[in-house]
Amino acid sequence: MCADHRHGTPSETLENLRQPMPLGRKLYLFLRNNWRKLRTGSSCCGNHSEPGC
Repeated sequence: MCADHRHGTPSETLENLRQPMPLGRKLYLFLRNNWRKLRTGSSCCGNHSEPGC
């Protein structure tokens, strides 16, 4: 998703959130990746296929 520097579609976001992992880790990654995007002003956090990317 990040290779072409575009925002993800809602279906890609849901697919990333459906990855099998504990809920606590999923929420942590979602918040961390979105914070990274906000802090850098980028549309990509650099962590492909993780929640929030």
